[in-house]
Amino acid sequence: MFLFKILFYASGLIIFWAMVGYPTSLRIINKLYTINKLKKNYTQQPTVTVMVVAHNEEKVILDKLNNIIALDYPREKIKYLISSDNSTDKTNAIVEKFIEEHPNYNIQLYKVKDRKGKTNAQNEAHKLVDTEYLVMTDANAMLKKDAIKELMSSFISKDIAYVTGKLIYVNNDTNDISNAETSYWDSDLQIRDIESRIQTITAGNGALYACRTEDYVDFNPIKSHDSAMPLYYALHNKKAIANHDAIAYEKAGEVVEDEFGRKVRMNRILLGHILPTVKILNVFKYKWFSYFYFGHRTCRYLLWIAHFLLLISSLVLSSNGYLYLCVFLLQIIFYGLSVIKMITRTENKYLTLVYYYTVTIIAQWVGVYRTITGKSKPFWEKAESTR
Repeated sequence: MFLFKILFYASGLIIFWAMVGYPTSLRIINKLYTINKLKKNYTQQPTVTVMVVAHNEEKVILDKLNNIIALDYPREKIKYLISSDNSTDKTNAIVEKFIEEHPNYNIQLYKVKDRKGKTNAQNEAHKLVDTEYLVMTDANAMLKKDAIKELMSSFISKDIAYVTGKLIYVNNDTNDISNAETSYWDSDLQIRDIESRIQTITAGNGALYACRTEDYVDFNPIKSHDSAMPLYYALHNKKAIANHDAIAYEKAGEVVEDEFGRKVRMNRILLGHILPTVKILNVFKYKWFSYFYFGHRTCRYLLWIAHFLLLISSLVLSSNGYLYLCVFLLQIIFYGLSVIKMITRTENKYLTLVYYYTVTIIAQWVGVYRTITGKSKPFWEKAESTR
């Protein structure tokens, strides 16, 4: 019974810290700690390449092209690079026609021959970049006109290697699924903002981010820049920060299948991200980043196993005290509400939040399974409801 008690309290602590403890601790730190405001220098306007990776994006690529050429940045200092990841629809034809119709803009189409996913498409296209900075953005993310100016203004020192923008969901009120994703994302943005102002973030977002071209790294295609870049730079004594005045607009998934697929993709190498290297725990070298990564990443990446162990240990210990019995029953009720939501499809905000969270945990399990069985892949099918 002693072992099950250890599992009970350890798993419960991981869940609590990931979902409540860490976010709360950051908000307390935000009030007590003297945090620097984000510094900017709008006078620096270096040469920039805006890279868009697209795989079968015929529905949105024309809007994306019109969006990026309308960005408020000196035309002589900006280039556009579309990396088409083995597109088999009309994406390439649309881009080629657009280039022909807009000869005054420096737009280039790079065709990836073998589809190996977004990161590989970025790695290959990166070889063509000759500007000082590289901005990467998704095909379905529309940028605010001053987004590039904002990103560039944040590179005020050589130790800042990466700047991510702010993703705003434009359909948060469409239904309960998009609303649940928006609620989760807004909470995460608050955490990133505090992490950024204290030292460095633990992850960015693929909708909009930038790095110095010289700092770009050819990551393994199975990895995602969202999580790989901030971690890499932090371990090399550089910073990844967030400038939430650089804004990208995108649709959140409106059907649970899309969100589930997206989260499975995000967890495709979850096991490797729980603790990528023990060096992260060296608080004397990495300072706040050690605390940030453990709370924001390690604990969240352990939720799949923590929930399982809490359920099993509370079941085994349920006859040993009311605490264990109550925790077990609360879990049964929680998962039961998820099943009710799944079966009835009722539009209830609170049921949807419970269901959304449960789906997130299941997606982690699927990610772990695919990692163990070698079925993880570097590419994925896009969520149609986000287009």
